[in-house]
Amino acid sequence: MQSHDFFLNLLLILLTARIFAELAVYLKMTSVIGELFAGIVLGPSLMGWVEPAEAIKLMAQIGIILLLFEVGLDTDVRRLAHSGGKSFIVAISGFFVPFILGYLLASQVFGLTTLVSLFIGGTITATSIGITVRVLCDLKRQHRHEGQVVLGAAVLDDVMGVLLLAMLYEFSVGGGISFINISKVAIFIGAFFLLAPLAAKLISQVISHFHDRSETPGLIPTMVVVLVLFFAWLSHELGAPELLGGFAAGLALSRRFFFPFGTALHSDKHFSQDVKKQMKPIIHLFTPIFFVMVGLSLNFREIDWSSPFIWYFSTSFLLISIVGKMIGPLFLKQSKYSSIAIGLAMIPRGEVGLIFAELGRESGILNNEIYAAMIIVIALTTILPPFVMKWFYGRYDHLI
Repeated sequence: MQSHDFFLNLLLILLTARIFAELAVYLKMTSVIGELFAGIVLGPSLMGWVEPAEAIKLMAQIGIILLLFEVGLDTDVRRLAHSGGKSFIVAISGFFVPFILGYLLASQVFGLTTLVSLFIGGTITATSIGITVRVLCDLKRQHRHEGQVVLGAAVLDDVMGVLLLAMLYEFSVGGGISFINISKVAIFIGAFFLLAPLAAKLISQVISHFHDRSETPGLIPTMVVVLVLFFAWLSHELGAPELLGGFAAGLALSRRFFFPFGTALHSDKHFSQDVKKQMKPIIHLFTPIFFVMVGLSLNFREIDWSSPFIWYFSTSFLLISIVGKMIGPLFLKQSKYSSIAIGLAMIPRGEVGLIFAELGRESGILNNEIYAAMIIVIALTTILPPFVMKWFYGRYDHLI
């Protein structure tokens, strides 16, 4: 891509995302709906003006990392730890139920091969933490009990999704699975998530020290972005998703951060507030690019809408995708309305489902018809939940 074409594409993405986000908020919807729709309009589904080029994908990746940094910055770790048991139940059930049901439906009902069935099950498994968190933030529910449960569950869900993707990738390339490699990845992810916040907290104190003595403006946003990108790189090197690095950095810079067993580092409340204030413009610049990118990745023109198979296939897996995420929260000891709210927040698949589907298509495992049907499922589970969540909270908020 030529530089002038890149500038034009970026201009269109930012401008269209802002226009549709403002329109969505005016129509009493969440802004993420407008940004997703902006991607659909600009992309191959409608106008075809913008292609998901590599440079745009990288900026979208920065956007989701910074969004998770902001989430970590706003997270009350004590509340997150308190909801750990519930988050674990929601994550485990929301991961295995759709995967097993999806595999059985594909292999036993539609008669597909084992590898194809595994990829289909994986595609409808992982929750899009970026979309879920953004919707909760737009609804101002991220700090409530169900928001903390969803956040913890989505993080665990993402980690398990990475392990499953690594397993399926080895299966598709080598024809077998190396449990030693999968175990190594799991250990690295666990070690990173335990140690990264501690390291980030120590580094943040160095940044705070120099900030008090620096006479050059912009030290905080520059060094915080450096910290976030470093942890994103480190997270990837250890086999975890890059966005977990951003979340760990935000968690450590939060003024509500603490370590297990009662050990705490000194937190500068004013420094945490300065970080949040100065990082917001950067975060709000990059995060819409990510949601537009999700819309750009959907190509509704590739779908043969007249094919009965696509409608049977996509409808069946759409139901499993929804039911699979709603079952787990119903076993929690809380009001059924709170359980439903948690289940709805776990439904969006977004970029996570697209990664599975795209890997399956590129490796020749998923044919065009199955790929198109899975795109329908991903699109509907991405676009519909924000509408339903908005309606549900408006009607039953007092009962949650």
